[in-house]
Amino acid sequence: MCGTCGCVSENGVTILTPDHSHHHGHRDDHNPDHTHHHGHTHSHDPQHTHTPTLPRTLDLTQSVLAKNDRLAERNRGYFLAKNLLVLNVISSPGSGKTTLLQATAQNVGLSCGVVVGDLETDNDAQRFRAGGIPSIQITTGTLCHLEADMVLTAAQHLNLDALQLLIIENVGNLVCPAAYDLGETLRVVLLSTTEGEDKPLKYPTLFKSADVVLLTKLDIAEAVGFDEATALANVQAINPTASIFPVSAKTGLGMAAWYDCLQDYRAGIGDPS
Repeated sequence: MCGTCGCVSENGVTILTPDHSHHHGHRDDHNPDHTHHHGHTHSHDPQHTHTPTLPRTLDLTQSVLAKNDRLAERNRGYFLAKNLLVLNVISSPGSGKTTLLQATAQNVGLSCGVVVGDLETDNDAQRFRAGGIPSIQITTGTLCHLEADMVLTAAQHLNLDALQLLIIENVGNLVCPAAYDLGETLRVVLLSTTEGEDKPLKYPTLFKSADVVLLTKLDIAEAVGFDEATALANVQAINPTASIFPVSAKTGLGMAAWYDCLQDYRAGIGDPS
């Protein structure tokens, strides 16, 4: 995961609003005029001998994830208070995620907003807005996943009180996003027919954490030689409790069942109005 893959956030996470004004997800308080006052002075003593300090290894990964988990629980309570069904949608790049989510937002029958995560550009957010779907873009730079604090900051640029469904389109990656809870109601993982039937076996951590798995691009399954039965068996071997929907956003195949699933989950959240 991110503790070893090399992705870092030092170059900045940016939230792009529709007018493209930039809101940064971190603050740099460095003052070039600031002078540093140290609590000790150095005086050379030729009789003084230095005891070598043994190196220590600090596991920063655990503290980072623990902080994110606390913030995710905060998000979960906040979204629940807003009566929002929240999806964290994760997939490889090129799985048809944006196309599927456009169709979902337009046809599910719930008022919907989208938070989009990508390393660069706001192309996907513009695609959603062109279809009349409120959306906000997070550009993560070299960071290969979204984190709970980024999501809340971005989501608050949407009128959440007017929404029933909030979709978080995570950065295209099957590794790092698996470790980060965003406070979602459902974790939705996509597996496209172009990726091969064994993806769940190769990336078990992500598929184990999925509430829903969507087999996408079923309209080209035959053309690419995709074995749907084998793919289903592999998902079930890794995660026997996940709901699985074979779908094609292009043709509409299986999409009604997916929409019904979301409607049922949203009804379970309830709406006091």
